[in-house]
Amino acid sequence: MATNGSDKVIISCAVTGSIHTPSLSEYLPVTADEIAQQAVGAAEAGAAILHLHAREPDDGKPTGAPDVFMNFLPRIKQGCNAVLNITTGGGLNMTVEQRLQAATSAQPEMCSLNMGSMNFGIYPMAAKEREWKYEWEQDYILSTDDFIFRNTFKDIENILATMGEHGTRFEFECYDIGHLYNLAHFLNRGLVKPPLFIQSIFGILGGIGADPENLAFMKQTADRLFGNQYVWSVLAAGRAQFPMTTQAAILGGNIRVGLEDNLWLEKGVLAKNNAELVAKAVRILGELGLQPATADEAREMLDLKGGDQVNF
Repeated sequence: MATNGSDKVIISCAVTGSIHTPSLSEYLPVTADEIAQQAVGAAEAGAAILHLHAREPDDGKPTGAPDVFMNFLPRIKQGCNAVLNITTGGGLNMTVEQRLQAATSAQPEMCSLNMGSMNFGIYPMAAKEREWKYEWEQDYILSTDDFIFRNTFKDIENILATMGEHGTRFEFECYDIGHLYNLAHFLNRGLVKPPLFIQSIFGILGGIGADPENLAFMKQTADRLFGNQYVWSVLAAGRAQFPMTTQAAILGGNIRVGLEDNLWLEKGVLAKNNAELVAKAVRILGELGLQPATADEAREMLDLKGGDQVNF
């Protein structure tokens, strides 16, 4: 269903991602300790779902290695009841096979699935003069002026089949209107099943812009394509995070925040951890007369298999 008909809102928190690099914020979690602590803190602040990437502990470079994920996944599971959602988007220049390794190994309740290939430009983040902590960072960011984030129909079908065998459900990440039609294609073929958890994404260079009119259009399109067969959520990059998620909540949707998507608590103030961003989202929801859904409420809304059915 597009809206849940109640005052409960699922808050997802994307803890570290693969877009930002350590030099952009000293508070970006990198080591297993940092990722586990910040993930549990975000859950305690009100996040029902934790979206997880992994980093090399020595230099913060994104990695898809299952053993690195396993350094923090069991600790997060022991520390909170949140739904753990593992990326299949990985990091820049990973192959699809590398991107899928951790999710295949961990067999989580949920994993992300990007619904189309696209230009994915983060190179403007390197425009500001700064000292880089690690030599990989600047080139990693600048290289995205010539980068295509690959998610072909064959790739998507492969991920659906591979993870579907484990009972894992999906956060369908839609960066543009066409991605909704791609998802409808797979629904029509019977390769995905409701309720579809659709994450509408705004403000990534190469995807749809973070404008209120675009958010309304994305919802209208999803309503037309999926009717009551989906659960809607919104994330937006950078300073658009809270304006767009607030609009989504007003329209009956769910929201995603976190340091993967946005490093700033407010103008000129870096968020010191993910819990601060979740707590701000909870405060905004409260002013709107809404409440964060618990992890078990999210499991029921999304028809998840349960935290006792994972491989970690």
